[in-house]
Amino acid sequence: MRAGGERVFVGIGANLGDCVASFVSVAVQLEREAEIVILAASPLYETPPLGPAGQPPYLNAMLELRVWLSPLDFLRKLQKIETALGRERGPDCVKWGPRVIDLDVVLFGDRRIDHPDLVIPHPHAHERAFVLTPLAALAPDLIHPRLGISIEDLARAQPDAHEMCEQARPMGWPSGRREGDLGG
Repeated sequence: MRAGGERVFVGIGANLGDCVASFVSVAVQLEREAEIVILAASPLYETPPLGPAGQPPYLNAMLELRVWLSPLDFLRKLQKIETALGRERGPDCVKWGPRVIDLDVVLFGDRRIDHPDLVIPHPHAHERAFVLTPLAALAPDLIHPRLGISIEDLARAQPDAHEMCEQARPMGWPSGRREGDLGG
């Protein structure tokens, strides 16, 4: 594996269409990028929706990546993938409403970023079991850059973690950690 790059965690969520196919498509598209390597993928979890009532359950997961892009360039790549998969944006979209795909940069190395387009660590990650549980599956000992608390401890503190249901790993979804990566 080439040297450098930053360890990045991306949360994935969807509750419309074929969510599993969307997740696999995200992984395939990321693997095609010369500046991005998938290091590991969490299990997939079915979770209750956050936001307006009447939505179907979400499917959530986390990808651990090695990235050789700036945070904003990486965000733009993710947004292009979302658009290609049918994600709609704009003033008519319901906040926390149903969607075909949602890609969130949760952590980008140990950076703290406060930009109008990107806040790292993700500003709500520490409050959400559907982010913390898959993140803890990949990096339980990782320390939250703003809070100074391990991801495992943050995940354990979530009152709604029991509402998550781990799903079978689908065909095409990346498996465990890549050989030779120490995750650092």
